[in-house]
Amino acid sequence: MRVVDRDSVRRLFLERQHLSRPLGTKFSAASVGRFVADAGGLQLDSINVVERAHYLTLWSRFGPYDKAALDRLVYGERALVEYWAHAACLVAKDDLPAWSRVMADYRLRNDAWAGWLKPNRPTVRKILENIRERGPLAPGDFVREKNGKSGGWWDWKPAHHALHFLWMSGALAVHSRRHFQKRYDLSERVLPEVSPIPRGDFPAWHVTKTLHALGAAHEFDLARYLTSPRMAPGERKGALARLLKSGEALELKVEGAAGRWYALARDVKALETAKESSGTTLLTPFDSLLWHRARAKALFGFDYKIEVYTPAPKRVYGYYTLPILHDGRLVGRLDPKNHREAKRLEVRGVHFESKADDALLGGLAGALKSLAAFLGAEEVAARGPLRSYL
Repeated sequence: MRVVDRDSVRRLFLERQHLSRPLGTKFSAASVGRFVADAGGLQLDSINVVERAHYLTLWSRFGPYDKAALDRLVYGERALVEYWAHAACLVAKDDLPAWSRVMADYRLRNDAWAGWLKPNRPTVRKILENIRERGPLAPGDFVREKNGKSGGWWDWKPAHHALHFLWMSGALAVHSRRHFQKRYDLSERVLPEVSPIPRGDFPAWHVTKTLHALGAAHEFDLARYLTSPRMAPGERKGALARLLKSGEALELKVEGAAGRWYALARDVKALETAKESSGTTLLTPFDSLLWHRARAKALFGFDYKIEVYTPAPKRVYGYYTLPILHDGRLVGRLDPKNHREAKRLEVRGVHFESKADDALLGGLAGALKSLAAFLGAEEVAARGPLRSYL
């Protein structure tokens, strides 16, 4: 069995997540496409205390860029497509044949929908008819007012569930977003025509995609990185066994880390040659580097929890803390607030895992200035030692 050290796994993971040189890559359609393809997805989230998660995740890698350029890539050129990979994500267009298999199987693999669909088929049919006739529509377009209250068959919850089902099963696609609200259209009018990969090939594709994104993976990572779709344990284990038997994957022993680890055979050289990262950036809580929190703890010694759902008196670090990545290590967390009207980026708190030196404080100050430029903030307000570096 091949033996690798934990730092080699960490270095390749950062490389696959395009964080070897944070803030240092030129933003382009090609570079964004490569990142999303390598990571397996770019997570979307509605929390906007600093910036939407997908915009912020790309800033972490590319530095300030034009958000409208990303919107054009997604909703104009369709270089990226919205689907459920690890929660709601943007996925690479080249991965659409695999995700189309998930769409095609969604109804068959989700028995929970059967009971809901039976009484709600008229709602599903009417939503499809409306979108076919009227074009892209948002969930809010399916709420009618009757005596000041919503009423009729356009009750919001059934319509919302129907839209989600139609999206997940591939009948609808996200055409665009307005104020972050999805607008749906028929998939045939939005997505390129592709054929789903064979059903029997999907588990191996999924395991291969995960191993590529992680560089090397603990057995538990395989189910907790790309969490969609739900697969029976036997499917994933069977696919991994076939990859091991064919020689496409191999088992590793990672020094200093317990459990079984695996990697693609083609990544062995990359594990041996991955270089140490340099530079400083901030990560959104929804960054793919953090999708599996136990992995971050195993590789970086960093125990992270988002506290937006924690009552304020019980928060330890802050409402929406951003992990600090410095020279390939997760070294602390920063609690920011973007005051848009005042054009001010406020640092409400910063916590380091150990004492911060000049290099870390200077790097963090540079990252904050870059973030302020991206957000259109003209001032960065901070207290404590960090203030003198800004």
